[in-house]
Amino acid sequence: MRFVSVAAVAAFVLAGLSSGVAHAESAPGCGPVTQIGSTAYIQTGTSPSSIVASVKQFKGCGKNWAYVWVWDSWISKGRSFEVGTAIYPDGANPAGYVRARNQQANWSRGTDTLSKCTRASGTFVDLVGDPSFGYQEFTDKRC
Repeated sequence: MRFVSVAAVAAFVLAGLSSGVAHAESAPGCGPVTQIGSTAYIQTGTSPSSIVASVKQFKGCGKNWAYVWVWDSWISKGRSFEVGTAIYPDGANPAGYVRARNQQANWSRGTDTLSKCTRASGTFVDLVGDPSFGYQEFTDKRC
């Protein structure tokens, strides 16, 4: 009986952690895209419950795309926020930067960087808590 209780709690925790994962399928102006690399997570603290957004890098239509998905747990708070997305090519300035306010899904512009090593970047600013401080995370580098 104790084993079932532990398993049930573990399943509940895992379900809660996975509920904010992005479900992107196509970039704006492009058809289906494929995720490259791992997903990064923007956190406002150190506990798993402080994750506010997922950051992913995609390829499709001959371009790289950055994508940020703000988790439902943050959206449900009803607080104003700002997110940014960009592709960071090695040895170059960020490309395709897009900033949006109170938008759960945010895509960068497609960048002509498939021949370069790149990372996707996502930024998050809580406009109610401390709008002068932002959080930023990067996906792993893909070449």
